[in-house]
Formats: sequence, structure tokens, C-alpha cells
Amino acid sequence: MKRRDFLKASAAGAAGASIASPAIAQSMPVIKWRMTSSFPKSLDTLYGAGVVMAKQVAEMTDNKFQIEVFAAGEVVPGLQALDAAANGTVEMGHSVAYYYVGKDPTFAIYSCVPFGLNARMQNSWWYQGGGEQLGNAFFKKYGVIAHPCGNTNTQMGGWFRKEIKTVADLRGLKMRIGGIAGKVLAKLGVVPQQLAGGDIYPALEKGTIDAAEWVGPYDDEKLGFQRVAPFYYYPGFWEGGPMIHVFTNLAKWNSLPKAYQAIVTNAMANANTYMAARYDEQNPAALKRLVASGTMLRPFSRDILEAALKATNELWSEISAKNPDFKTSLEAMQAYRNNEYLWWQVAEYTFDSFQIRSRSHG
Repeated sequence: MKRRDFLKASAAGAAGASIASPAIAQSMPVIKWRMTSSFPKSLDTLYGAGVVMAKQVAEMTDNKFQIEVFAAGEVVPGLQALDAAANGTVEMGHSVAYYYVGKDPTFAIYSCVPFGLNARMQNSWWYQGGGEQLGNAFFKKYGVIAHPCGNTNTQMGGWFRKEIKTVADLRGLKMRIGGIAGKVLAKLGVVPQQLAGGDIYPALEKGTIDAAEWVGPYDDEKLGFQRVAPFYYYPGFWEGGPMIHVFTNLAKWNSLPKAYQAIVTNAMANANTYMAARYDEQNPAALKRLVASGTMLRPFSRDILEAALKATNELWSEISAKNPDFKTSLEAMQAYRNNEYLWWQVAEYTFDSFQIRSRSHG
């Protein structure tokens, strides 16, 4: 190629590149949204998943789409995140659906309910088993669309000032636990108390309450419950795999370019995995520290679990008789759970049970 022809070709290529790059960039509008969280910054894993999601959205759009994350109380109180997204105060709310059972108990099913799904099953039902379609058809009534953005995995059963051996020991017990789980335990004689996270420690310390549930070893240790309630029970049968969602104002979501919708959906799915993986990494070490410092780890007795299951089924019958949305969602979730456990008892449970028994040998 002659030098003159080479220079012409090079110039044409450079011109093409300079035109193509801005054209792609110009097709991505500049958007700035706000997201309120139901969690304080001190709970770095719960709150942090929202930050991870927002950071990835910014990176995948070359900072054209920015989501500013606010901790609980900075814009609205933590338990108003859904309402803030629905009414347009903010575009998004990072929260837990079961916080809103006062509006409708159906909300809880898409996060977790007593004796429901574990974390993997919750994801499977949402992404592959029809949960997303059912859930968002319900959430649409409240002006939002939901995407999973975290899971704490199975939680602990809480901190108790005295040992709980039988169902009778629960009677009259004042316990910080709310929502549907509180209604189940109320059938066993517990007196449910609704307290914000920051109020739990002083209430336990003063004896205003006898017990409290929160999340699990990593977050519970941060709040210091081990200093005022020595008995730590498991499992939190009311939270087998609580899914945390981002609730987005539906009109705002529908106004996004399809490319941005895809980016946000994928960033949330990654943050969903991030939270579960991070808790799996953090909780073992935190549990070891708690036990080493004197925490007395105890399982709920079989009798307590059986009584709680019976109470749960009674409550489901009562709610389902007057709430068709709840009945439809519950039956779909339970059918999926039962089918999943057919598989789990063959492979997952058998494998994990052997590994747990033999882990000291290898």
C-alpha cells in the first residue's frame, strides 16, 4: 500500500472510531435515582448489598446511571422504604417484604414465612418456579416492581435470658419478634414485641423483654446481645431463607430504557448472591467467637418445633379463608417447597449430613 493510501485509510478508521464511540455513549441517557434502605450502615452486609448493586449499575453504564443509596432514617424511617418507593419520594427501596404484612400478609411469602423455603429454594422459586410472576403481579397493586437483592440464609432463633426446654417455657415470654412469626409464637403463649434494632439491647438488658431475634451470628455479635442474654437458640424456623428485595416505583421502572432495565436486573442478581455468600463467610467465625466468649448454644426442642408447625398451619388456614391473594401465593410456594424436598432428601441432605458427621476426619 502506498503511503498516501495508508494515511487515508488510517484517517478514515480513526474518524469511524471517533464517531462510533460517542454515538454509543450518547444513546445512554444520564439518570440519577435515589434508593432508601431499611438498614443502617453498621449492618454492613445487609446495607452493603444495596451499595454493591448501585456501584455495578454505575460501572456498567459508564456512570450514566447513578443510584444514590441512603441508610434507614436518612430519607425515611427503615420501615417506610416500600411506601417511599411507591409514592415517588425515592425511586427505589431496599427492604424486606415481610416488614409490610400490616398492609397484607401476602407480602411475607415473597421474603419468607415460618416453615417456608430455604435461601436456595427461595431463589429457585422466584427465578424459575413462577414466584417472580406471582410476586410482581401482587406488588403491582402497590405501585412497585420487586427484584431480589440479598438473602441472609437461614437465621438464628434468637437470644433468651433463660433456657427454653419446653413449649410451657414459652408462655408469657416477652419476645422481640413481629409480623407473621410473632402471630405464630403468640399461639404458643409468647407475647410478641415490635422493637427497632437499636432498641433491642437496652430492652434485653433492663429485662423489659425476655428474648429477641435478629439475624445471625455476624450481625447479632455487632449488636452485643451476647452480653445480656446468654442462651442462643436455633434454627429461626420463621426465616429459613429471607429474600431481600429492591422495590422500584413501577412507573419509573417502565420509563427506563430496556438496556438499563437489563443492567439493573443483573446488578441486583449479583448483589443477591453477594449477600448470601458474604453471610456464609462471616457467620462461622462469628459463631466461634460467641461460643468462646460464653454464649450457650441451644437447639429448639422437637416438641417446640412441632408445636410451632401446628400453630403455623392453623394461622395459614385462618388467613387463607379470608385472603385469596395469600391463599394463592402460599399454595404455590408450598407446592414448590414440597417438590424441592423430594430432591433434597435424596442428594443434598444425604451429602450434607455425611459431610457434617465426618468433617473431623478429613
